[in-house]
Amino acid sequence: MPNFSYDKSAALLDRAKKVMAGGVSSEFRKYNHPHAIFYTHGKGSRIVDVDGNEYIDFTLSQGPLILGHSHPHVLKSVSDYSRDGQLFAGQHLREIELAEKLQQLIPSAERLRFCLDGSEAVQTAFRVARAKTGRSKFLRFEGHYHGWLDNVSWGISTPSVDALGSREHPNVFPWSEGLPDRSKDEFITLPWNDLDLVRQTLAESAADIAAIITEPVMCNNGCIPPAVGFLEGLRVLCDQYGIVLIFDEVITGFRLSLGGAQQHFGVTPDLSIFAKALASGYPISAVVGKQSWMDAIEQARVIHAGTMNAGNPTVAAALATIEVLEQEHPYPRMFQLGEELMEGLRNAAHDVGIPVLVQGMGPMFHISFTAKKALTDYRDTLMVDRTRLNAFIAGMHDEGIRIIGRGLFYISAAHTPADISRAIEASRIVMKGISG
Repeated sequence: MPNFSYDKSAALLDRAKKVMAGGVSSEFRKYNHPHAIFYTHGKGSRIVDVDGNEYIDFTLSQGPLILGHSHPHVLKSVSDYSRDGQLFAGQHLREIELAEKLQQLIPSAERLRFCLDGSEAVQTAFRVARAKTGRSKFLRFEGHYHGWLDNVSWGISTPSVDALGSREHPNVFPWSEGLPDRSKDEFITLPWNDLDLVRQTLAESAADIAAIITEPVMCNNGCIPPAVGFLEGLRVLCDQYGIVLIFDEVITGFRLSLGGAQQHFGVTPDLSIFAKALASGYPISAVVGKQSWMDAIEQARVIHAGTMNAGNPTVAAALATIEVLEQEHPYPRMFQLGEELMEGLRNAAHDVGIPVLVQGMGPMFHISFTAKKALTDYRDTLMVDRTRLNAFIAGMHDEGIRIIGRGLFYISAAHTPADISRAIEASRIVMKGISG
């Protein structure tokens, strides 16, 4: 076991708390082990903190770093293009080139607009859906994360699984204080992967529903794949009722394929959100969609704006990221490495007698401590051993393996077979330590 110390990070956190609320700039950063950690640099699959601890990084900055840390082509492209300017409050050539490339790659991208992050792009899609349909509500699914703004900060937390109530008419709870109570009237929530329940709900309420929004893979809780026929069924129902089908591909976009989950699964939504892996960590997102829906923005009936949208550095980073993905085509290797790590984790748990479920898809997957054979919706994710998961995450961190605290792993193009072997070796040590 490495002899890790976190003293310098602890001192910086104390300093940061005197000027920054909670000492961090995003709530999730509080929950590292043993506290918020300060980093100095990253390269490839590795990241180093201020105490000199080096980690094999499976968080990839919560997903964006599809090429790993500090990819030289991305950094050079950003540097070169930034010399011409940072932000013009006008259009520039490479912005068109990026849009043309996305149109070629993404099945639903007949037209698009650039934003800064996924939360903003989701709200843009909702605005388009309401304008085009004349309806006010959207249908969403328990446990799916669509950003931190008011009308999507429900249905992603609960005091208990029993508190959620019936599957047909779930209770929703605020994720944060300060949400206006009326914001929960903007949506209908259902458990995921239950097409019959969606069909039943639309039969009763379709006249009020402008859009259905879903993560094509339920990445943020359990990394749950769609049930066979579920996405296809949503497509049919949306066509039947004139409802906009929105894929939130903030995570799955560029992670499952260059065309996102919609290409991987062969189901084309009306509107989609792409963000995290689009630009290797630089702040850009895109709302893309079929022209028949995006014309509401094109004709200025729906206003979309943003001073910082499509700045030179972010556009250069996105183009460079796509160039590398097209040239190297790392997807088969990422899937393979992910599958090898998933199997290694299962074997490590089996050897010490710990019930574990590792599920997802190669470039992203989740570990749960449970005897269940599969998680199929958010309610299933609430019936796992979180105490043991927390101990596993902490133990792996002390072994130099960095994982997202809820048990989510990301694989990048920079990860190597040696990284996978080391992570499996560490998991055996940690599993043994928490088996009692």
